[in-house]
Amino acid sequence: MAMNPQAATQAYIDTLGPEALELSRAYTLGNHWLILSGLVVSALVTWLIVKSGVLDRVFQTLSDRWANARVFLVSAVFTLVSTLLALPYSLYTDWWREAEYGRSSQPLGDFLAQGGIELVLSTVLSGLFFVGLYFLLRRAGRTWWAWAGGLVAITISAMLLLSPLVIEPLFNDYEPIPEGEVRDAVLAMAAEANIPEDRIFVFDGSRQSNNFTANVSGIGSSARIAISDVALTEASLDEVRAVTGHEVGHYVLSHVWRQIGVLSVLAIAVFFLTARTYPFFARAFGSTAAIHDVRGIPVFLFVVGLFATLAQPLINTMIRVGEREADQYSYETVNLPDAMAGALLKTAEYRYPQAGAFEEAIFYTHPTVENRVRAAMEWKAAQAGATPSE
Repeated sequence: MAMNPQAATQAYIDTLGPEALELSRAYTLGNHWLILSGLVVSALVTWLIVKSGVLDRVFQTLSDRWANARVFLVSAVFTLVSTLLALPYSLYTDWWREAEYGRSSQPLGDFLAQGGIELVLSTVLSGLFFVGLYFLLRRAGRTWWAWAGGLVAITISAMLLLSPLVIEPLFNDYEPIPEGEVRDAVLAMAAEANIPEDRIFVFDGSRQSNNFTANVSGIGSSARIAISDVALTEASLDEVRAVTGHEVGHYVLSHVWRQIGVLSVLAIAVFFLTARTYPFFARAFGSTAAIHDVRGIPVFLFVVGLFATLAQPLINTMIRVGEREADQYSYETVNLPDAMAGALLKTAEYRYPQAGAFEEAIFYTHPTVENRVRAAMEWKAAQAGATPSE
């Protein structure tokens, strides 16, 4: 009897059970609403900082001779103050809510300690970025937004290059996969794709999250594949092989370069819109700082964040294309569609598997689990000589 991909897909989804689906739905819908509430909190923080005049006082501590140092100092103070103002909201969204839904078991002390490290890093790195950005704002005139796109491309590339070497080890331990059949299977797959074995790692992702996950990070000499210990402990050998095949696909297909290009172009569009609308938002928040004045950084970043949020569906579309391509690579090289389906079901806990096409297009960085499982079953049917519509 010919295989029916749709029936096979539904059989996989049914194994989740109604309670798990309901919990996943609640968690995912909540994430959608957090996008709106995040904008509201950002607007409130922006208004509070503008009204406080704290950046005006910091700005006056240095003269025009120290323009770049002044930009760095003002941006650093802004990062610190805005983070502290938004801390209650961040505690709710990133720690309490994750624990309530069983997505994390990280102690509060460890969460705050890692948040402190992240704050120091963001203060320094964003400060350096803003020095470059406000230099362009002062020198490039009305075309600053076009030049800023190049700055974003350089910044993203530098961060991708350095992140696996310098930043990620501050938050997690990355080790070679322990000896055993999993290591042997993964390294064999890497060798077939000409990926050096020292580019494959396991990391203690369970420290922050209970999510079943793996990723590709870095570019060039720093590029690597990292598999969370959650995936290694909860998945079968074939599921690990299927997921690793997916990550190898990202690595081999060089999806990171496409992402850099698309994000840089979108950055130009976002900066262009920011240049046109900044005066309106500055008046709305009660700021008198011009766009090239670093004292306007709260308003500037709110506007950038607003347009970046509106552009998120385009970014999500790009990522989903890459995810489908990586899935296809796994099917073609590993040919374990059932194992892939089993692994995908483990991600349904934090990504509702049956969202409609519109919701997927707007909010989802990955195709829905149902759509990905169906693609796996269609691949399986095709290999058995059936047609996907049977």
